[in-house]
Amino acid sequence: MADDLLVIIPTRGRPQAVPEIVQAWDATSATADVLFAVDTDDPELAAYKKHAADLKPDPRVRFTFGKRRRLCGTLNQQAIKAAKSYRFLAFLGDDHRPRPADRPWDERFRECLSGGPGIVYGNDLLQGENMPTAVAMTSDIVRTLGYMCPPSLVHLCVDLCWLDWGRGMKRITYLPDVVVEHLHPAAQKAEMDAGYEEANSSEQVSSDSAAYYEYRDGGGLEADLEKLRKLVASAE
Repeated sequence: MADDLLVIIPTRGRPQAVPEIVQAWDATSATADVLFAVDTDDPELAAYKKHAADLKPDPRVRFTFGKRRRLCGTLNQQAIKAAKSYRFLAFLGDDHRPRPADRPWDERFRECLSGGPGIVYGNDLLQGENMPTAVAMTSDIVRTLGYMCPPSLVHLCVDLCWLDWGRGMKRITYLPDVVVEHLHPAAQKAEMDAGYEEANSSEQVSSDSAAYYEYRDGGGLEADLEKLRKLVASAE
């Protein structure tokens, strides 16, 4: 494949996150490509477009502007496209920030994934090992399943699915010393805004929770794990 690692960041209403994330890339010596996926109906669209113009000379950074599909829909759309050319794919929220360490975080992710199909995640300083709120995986997982998130999900619980996939494949690695900090209101590291209110509303919690349990217990997860186990076996 021509390219290596792409980090997809669906973002809405937080254009200030763009320069902060680029600064985090610089501070950590990251070389991974980053794609900011922005909705064309975003109230802050003009600010995002200005960042896109200002960052155009940076070969690592790209923007895409499209119809709103919510987090999982946007991530799936971009991951399916990118899986054709990138060896590894990652997701960060626009409220995640990689932190400096002895070695670049993206280098550690590549190292863990270079042995074949698998998933890796670092320490978000909120959920830690319990939940991969930011994640990287080999792109053959996306090509095999046809998505990076079960399509029934909108925003929440996708990290539980990634954990299920990795454990079911027996190909998941947690790196406690690789910090990708989650600046979330639950950790008192961000103010509640419209995006958090929508994503964490009681209606969204109920809807995504129900969709996750149906996927986990209704046969969807087992069907996906059968495909992923065959993928692992074929790579060994």
